[in-house]
Amino acid sequence: MNLANGTVSSLSEFTIIGFDHLSHQKLLGSLILITYCLVLICTTTNVSLIVSDRHLHTPMCILICNLAIVDFLFSTSCSPTMISVLLSEMKTISYTSCVARMLMYSLGDVTECLVLTLMALDRMIAIMSPLRYHSILTNSRTIKLIVLSWLIAVAVVIPLVTTLRSLPYCQPFIKYVFCDYATLLRTACVNPEPYFLYPVILSLWLLGGHFSFIFLTYVVIIVTVLRLANRQSRKKMFSTCISHIIVCTSFYGPKLVSILLTRIGVTLTLTERNAVVIISAMLSPLINPLTYCLTTKQLRERLIKLLTQNRVANIKLNASPPSKDYALRAPAVSGLLPCCVFPLADPDPLAGSQPWSRMAALDPQAGSLTWSFMAALDCQVVSRTWSSMAPLDP
Repeated sequence: MNLANGTVSSLSEFTIIGFDHLSHQKLLGSLILITYCLVLICTTTNVSLIVSDRHLHTPMCILICNLAIVDFLFSTSCSPTMISVLLSEMKTISYTSCVARMLMYSLGDVTECLVLTLMALDRMIAIMSPLRYHSILTNSRTIKLIVLSWLIAVAVVIPLVTTLRSLPYCQPFIKYVFCDYATLLRTACVNPEPYFLYPVILSLWLLGGHFSFIFLTYVVIIVTVLRLANRQSRKKMFSTCISHIIVCTSFYGPKLVSILLTRIGVTLTLTERNAVVIISAMLSPLINPLTYCLTTKQLRERLIKLLTQNRVANIKLNASPPSKDYALRAPAVSGLLPCCVFPLADPDPLAGSQPWSRMAALDPQAGSLTWSFMAALDCQVVSRTWSSMAPLDP
């Protein structure tokens, strides 16, 4: 142990070699980079839409906002490491940074599981008791549940960090693609089997307990919906749950596939195991914000409204009339028509009470009046010229 302790004091960084056997590292790195950029854009968009609009401050939207934050944390814990290894060929990572990213990854994994459970509970209450929904699940109660879920996640992840911090390390090479608990544990100078007991119990609680609870909520939802006599009501009820079903499938799917393959005796190679880990880490954070932004009516309408407002503003800016006034100057005929100055855009250019309109009617031989209309959305720009027109000096 003294030798191990001496080794750990000199071991300050690890080298990630999980991608060394791949022949198309740049292509995989580019795909991960694009996926990570999309995750950042989608999660930031969802959070911005919900925070900026008080009409979206509802229990469901608050849960969606929290899920976007969790997805951002979960993806950021592993994506930069893989991108730096594949594209920049920076394979070394410090011990402290590796432990910190393991903490972020585990925290995001546990928190997302708890958030999906809260969202399943939200959908069950909304369908079973729609009239009492806003009295049962208020914004304050939703925020308290979210804070509680984060505290629980921190509480269950801290033992993982303390365990890793107490171990000696003598293996500087990481055979996987980023830092997580199992990866760091296999680099320690100890038998890793006893230290997997707590993660197994944690996985049973998350997958066995929470996944089973989500499954039971959908059983209750299906029974409730099938009792409805109206077919349109059934369709509407199921449509409110489709986004959550997609999100749960993307999160639990890779985990359940890996567990089932292990249980039936299928041994995954290192490459296959790394592929499952990458899919599990990148697929869910990308699908979650996209699914809720496109399927949630309030978010979709808010996004469309912002995009159309920006487009309208740009069109109005490009179609805005000149700021200078123009002078209407006509050659005097028998002294009947004096000079008159008016702005280019009048509030009502067709009104017959305008002074220049009456003067033009007094002596039509005085000059030629030209009208041109340009419709720009809800504004109307009218250009009027006599035979002699010149801009006024500012």
